[in-house]
Amino acid sequence: MKVVPLPLWRGPARDTVPVSQPPTRVLVVDDESYLADLVATALRYEGFDTATAGTSAEAISTAAEFAPDLIVLDVMLPDGSGVQTCERLRRNGNEAPVVFLTARDATEDKIAGLTAGGDDYVTKPFSLEELILRIRAVLRRTKSGPASVITFADLEIDDDAHTVRRHGQPVELTPTEYKLLRFLAVHAGKVVSKRQILDHVWEYDFGGNDAVVQTYISYLRRKIDSIDPPLIHTVPRIGYVMRVSG
Repeated sequence: MKVVPLPLWRGPARDTVPVSQPPTRVLVVDDESYLADLVATALRYEGFDTATAGTSAEAISTAAEFAPDLIVLDVMLPDGSGVQTCERLRRNGNEAPVVFLTARDATEDKIAGLTAGGDDYVTKPFSLEELILRIRAVLRRTKSGPASVITFADLEIDDDAHTVRRHGQPVELTPTEYKLLRFLAVHAGKVVSKRQILDHVWEYDFGGNDAVVQTYISYLRRKIDSIDPPLIHTVPRIGYVMRVSG
């Protein structure tokens, strides 16, 4: 099964969500552990709390303990179907929305999943971007999605409006500059390497010269750090970090 990883750029920064709005919890259930881990990692980059499970029984027990806000559930599990698992969750009183992962294309399989209490489905192979967009759409419908505004110091990034403000003043950015700024804000306080930036702002398999990162950092600084205090800092021989102090 081939998953096509794409660059991720939407969603709130976990470190910048107010204390009154804890990160949304997502349980990822798939017996292919590498796939479950891949999806969970992508979701964590997007500001979600995650847990994983590899069987129906483990999904039931983890859901009871983890109390997810949404469940990504593979249709085919070694100890039962995802549809049966969803039905058990509903009987247990768990009403978390469910997004099914299925390798099947048959209409009856999709109908069975939705009839069992599922909210959406994604057919394998899928892109991580598509799955995360579906998850956000379901969360918006069920009113349990996280806020769309990322804030750090006097910087405000509005994902829904795709706008940026610094000290209340609008800042015009290109799409790439926006993704780079957002990535730094999501990881505010943490040093990120040029390779990490290339992987998550451009593409996971980007094979170009990492000098492009330095170039775009300089573009951002002209627009974002024209107001004191500077927020984007270089960590020699490592990468960059967004923080207030030097």
